[in-house]
Amino acid sequence: MNDSSIYNRRSIRKFQDKPVAREVIEEIIRAGSAAPSAKNRQPWKCVVLGNQSKAELLDAMEQGIDREENACARLPKSRSGLPDAKNTLRIMREAPVLIVVINTNGKSPFTALDTDERFTEICDTLSIGAFIENMLLQAQELGLGTLWIANTCFAYEELTAYLAIQGQLIGAVALGYADECPDRRPRKKLGDIVEFRLS
Repeated sequence: MNDSSIYNRRSIRKFQDKPVAREVIEEIIRAGSAAPSAKNRQPWKCVVLGNQSKAELLDAMEQGIDREENACARLPKSRSGLPDAKNTLRIMREAPVLIVVINTNGKSPFTALDTDERFTEICDTLSIGAFIENMLLQAQELGLGTLWIANTCFAYEELTAYLAIQGQLIGAVALGYADECPDRRPRKKLGDIVEFRLS
């Protein structure tokens, strides 16, 4: 098996109680910013949280999950994902660092978009996916573990209000030194994901 970070990276859900140096975080984000982006818009911004600011953000996320479960659900068709969101919240509390990722050109998902805006959003989201993947791979190279988090969607309004941000909240990356070594999860076979039309 290939020994590159692409194949060795795992989603980490248990972290050591060990701080991550700011210089290391900066190196990881710098690697993210080397990603390609549509029209070179580079539509990404990070908010890095630790300690008390992380605790406050996660309290806001907990409030959003509670609202989604017990009051005014904004994502009623996704209710089955709430137990996983609660587990993700627990993991985020354990990780020493959270990197929240924002699309600086984006709008709230609760805002209507015209067709041109939708295609711009798609392209920017693809670009941010590359940005995040670069960060994950650089973290792996530096001996750190990560978890790419999308469960922020259940507390979108609470989190954006706490962060006081402009743009669209995409998700977050939990970052720290891994306290587990999970097995590689199954992947679809090449024949199940590709159709060649070369002639």
